[in-house]
Amino acid sequence: MGLAVGIDLGTSNSCIACVRDGQVIVCLDSEGRNTQPSVVAFGSRSVVVGSRAKKQLLHSPEGTVMSAKRLIGRRFEDAEVQRMKSRSAFGVYRGDEGDARFRVHGKGYAPEEISAHVLAHMKRIAEAQLGEVVDKAVITVPAYFNDAQRQATRDAAQIAGLECLRVLNEPTAAALAYGYNNAQKKRIVVFDLGGGTFDVSILRVDGDLYEVIATAGDTLLGGDDFDHLAADELLRIFEAQVKQNFTENRTVRMRMREAAEMAKIALSKSEEVMIDLPGVWRNAQGQDYSFSYQLDRHTYARWVLPLVQRTLGICEETLKTAKMNTRHIDAVLLVGGMTRYPLVREAAQHLFGRMPDTSVNPDEAVAVGAAIQAHMLTSMDDSMPASVLLDVTSHSLSIRTMGGHCDVLIPANTPIPTEASKVFNTAVDQQTEVRIAVFQGEGRTADMNELLGQFVLAVPPMARGQVRVRVTFTIDSDGIVQVRAVDDKLGKEAAIRIEARGGMTPEEVRKAQFTSGDVVQNNPEQTRGR
Repeated sequence: MGLAVGIDLGTSNSCIACVRDGQVIVCLDSEGRNTQPSVVAFGSRSVVVGSRAKKQLLHSPEGTVMSAKRLIGRRFEDAEVQRMKSRSAFGVYRGDEGDARFRVHGKGYAPEEISAHVLAHMKRIAEAQLGEVVDKAVITVPAYFNDAQRQATRDAAQIAGLECLRVLNEPTAAALAYGYNNAQKKRIVVFDLGGGTFDVSILRVDGDLYEVIATAGDTLLGGDDFDHLAADELLRIFEAQVKQNFTENRTVRMRMREAAEMAKIALSKSEEVMIDLPGVWRNAQGQDYSFSYQLDRHTYARWVLPLVQRTLGICEETLKTAKMNTRHIDAVLLVGGMTRYPLVREAAQHLFGRMPDTSVNPDEAVAVGAAIQAHMLTSMDDSMPASVLLDVTSHSLSIRTMGGHCDVLIPANTPIPTEASKVFNTAVDQQTEVRIAVFQGEGRTADMNELLGQFVLAVPPMARGQVRVRVTFTIDSDGIVQVRAVDDKLGKEAAIRIEARGGMTPEEVRKAQFTSGDVVQNNPEQTRGR
């Protein structure tokens, strides 16, 4: 048997940890880094992942994929897919299943395959450090991921040669890292602002019980968006200086995005930073133009304030859902790299009226919690307490009714496991069947939500309204959805077990599985732990 680890598969950076001899070890690379960029660079004969791949971004942007998590499990028509397509040097196209895929050097890749390279990279770093095979993992996802995105994450693990023990919500993992083996009774808020997503969860921690009371989030709000917003502002300034339009110049846009990210990091510690980009653009006459700009915290805050306000609005809505106010909260836990930025910390502190808890590393908390969960799922060691995690549904579940409207049976933030039933009447005279279409999402109409599955129940031909069909939704503790429809008069029944699908077919996942030597690593054999 191999080791079970916890992996925080992040949009911008990833982290891996495991439990050994009762202690959580966060794996470091040969240069002592606790996180690895979730970047994959494709060369003519090799694939490079992590820090080296990120360095290649400027030299070969068309062959380097970053932020793949933002597309995982998404349809090609999704607005975020189209936005990423317009900003990226690599291609984004529609797959045969209608999903979004990457095109790099003329070859197509599903987001699951890109994420699999990142997972395999983390796996090999851990194996080199620990001297054992790693073959199982608890992998974390944003709490607001839908079923397709969660299944796509599982597919990525399978491609990477990992058995996915559980897909765990990132805020829940962070709460587990915070409260594990530390007897306490608190209501906590996990404010998780990472590279690509924002989640907020309110949990009740009572000893070894972790109960999610309410959760919400935005899978299109994270550090990437701060960088793109600042990069757009820097680009406007440069365009005004040289009187040129660089909307279609991806090299210049990439340089500005990198400058925005570096400036953000510098402004986390300093009041101002000088951005200096020599030779950022060459005109048709061969003349080089450089860009210099003094950026201060006040200007940066003005640029990104709308994004910070979006996080606070989601927090306020989550408090309302939980029927709480800030006085009910005992601790605020900040997770994710963007929470290091002073403006974000200050905003969270102001909203909740208390200093954030700093007892856990915001970059490591999610991986640590996932490692603890992985250990609990696989260890025979009875000396370590077994925590109980009680979660909620992150999205509403509904069925389509007349006019394309969605009738919700299980609202978002319902504790699971759960069951709900509702009776519907036929809407057309002499109809002989009822089609039950199951949707996930908060939209009022079916076209605004995600179709999970559908099935047909045969009914006797009668006048409209005379046939009554009882529809029952059941969700178990693992989040598996089953839907049953019964003709109340004749007792005929039809049912479906919702099998989540990512973008890849099972056959594609099987064919894409890595073999030894598929991934070139960044000297993973020289690693350390802490």
